[in-house]
Parts: sequence; C-alpha cells; structure tokens
Amino acid sequence: MSILHSIQNLDEELLLLIQQYLRSDILTPVMKMITFLGNGGWFWILCAVILLVSAKTRKVGCAASLSIIFGALVTNVLLKNLVARARPFAVIDALTPLIAKPTDFSFPSGHTTASFAVALVIARMFPKKYGVPAVILAALVAFSRLYLGVHYPTDVLAGFLVALAGSTLSVWLVRKKDPHAL
Repeated sequence: MSILHSIQNLDEELLLLIQQYLRSDILTPVMKMITFLGNGGWFWILCAVILLVSAKTRKVGCAASLSIIFGALVTNVLLKNLVARARPFAVIDALTPLIAKPTDFSFPSGHTTASFAVALVIARMFPKKYGVPAVILAALVAFSRLYLGVHYPTDVLAGFLVALAGSTLSVWLVRKKDPHAL
C-alpha cells in the first residue's frame, strides 16, 4: 500500500470518527455559524480592511492583506486546480455533509487558509490577548470544515501550511520595509 493510499484511508477514518462521535444537534448549528465566517474569506478580509483604516494598525492590516492574497492565490488558483481532489462526501459513501455541497475541489481548504492567513499575522504582530483568540477562531473554522464533512484533515493541514508560509512572508516583508513595524 502506498503512502498516499494510507493517508487517504486515515483521512477517511478520521472524518467518520468525527461524524460518529462528535456531531450533535447542539454543536451542528454552532459549527455552521463558525464555518460561515470563512465563506469567501469575508470575515478575515473585513478584519484586514479594518486594520488598514487606522494608522496605528495599518502595518498589521498590510501584512494581513498580503497574507490573505498569497493564500488565495496559492490555494484557490494554484493548488485546488493542480491537485483536483474530490470532496470527501463524493468519495466516502457513509459520510453525510451537513451544509450545501461545495462544487470546487477539496485540497487545500480555502476556509482554513484565509482564517489562519490573518490570524497568524495578528498573532505575530499584536499582543497575545488579540493573537490567541484569533488563532483559536481560525482553528475552529478549520475544524468546522471537518465536522461538516466538506474537507479531509489533510486539506485543512495543507491550508494551515499555506497560511503559515504566507503569513511568515507577509510579516517579514512589512517588517523589512519598516523595521519599526509592530
């Protein structure tokens, strides 16, 4: 058995375990609301725009904007089309998605990329009292994609890694341009 086949099997098993043991009538509406924050990256784009408005937070807003643009290009333009991975509900007969079935490819998770693209910038450039909640919210958005049955765990991991790279590069660029940046 190849390594890719083993990873696919693990991905599928984890999703079925989440479906069997974690889904509940109480948690499902919460996960739907959380995943909504990642739809099209709107919430995270709004955060970046708000940060751009004030001179005091503009450098963070610049880094957040660069990071989310990097993430969108790498995830939605390049990797999704290059890998062309089917959504888990199209492959796993026993998996029931809990939201409308997305029609684009699965790998990597755009919700996860957008969420961590901004949250990791905030975590690096602001005090922990802002960074920790941002990262927790991004992690909840990422988990919601698994809970709702629309992404594999490796889709979410890849989205995080793209965001990690993009946020690192963006913060570096902003600080290189202005060494006194936050």
